[in-house]
Amino acid sequence: MEERITKDGIVKEGNVLKVDSFLNHQMDIRLFDQIGEEFKKRFEGTEINKILTIEASGIGIACVVARHFDVPVVFAKKSKSINIEGDVYVAEVESFTHKCKNQVIVSKKFINPEDKILIIDDFLANGCALQGLISIVKSAGASVEGIGIAVEKGFQTGGQVIRNLGYHLESLAIVDSMDAATGEIKFREQ
Repeated sequence: MEERITKDGIVKEGNVLKVDSFLNHQMDIRLFDQIGEEFKKRFEGTEINKILTIEASGIGIACVVARHFDVPVVFAKKSKSINIEGDVYVAEVESFTHKCKNQVIVSKKFINPEDKILIIDDFLANGCALQGLISIVKSAGASVEGIGIAVEKGFQTGGQVIRNLGYHLESLAIVDSMDAATGEIKFREQ
């Protein structure tokens, strides 16, 4: 992941890392397959029967990861549509990228108390989306068995907050600093 970010990532003002050419607008499925393999290794021996993500950028990665675990994917929707029937779990999340708050929704029929969930997402910045997904899992009485993130912004608080809550968090690349003027990206040793 670090190699690909170094090669194709673009640092923008405001601590924005654009990886849309391979991760979240145009998607490199070979890379996603490698991501799936890596998460399968990192969560080896952990019982997982469902993957949970949030729309929209996490869906592609979550689907490929789910293929490696041979489990279904559930994604939290950012708006309730007429297709969602019955009771729902709701959490409010704030997006670092979009600078807005959304209510995310998961139908209660898709997460049950016996579910062992692996949460997958493309980015971790302040951790608001993850905390929303964790609250949905807790509301369902299910358990979060792990969290897999493609790119963590280590200079923001989200990773530390989630780890301090006791969750097994694996990030494939942790960016410790970025410089929009030079385009330089420094990664944390893992």
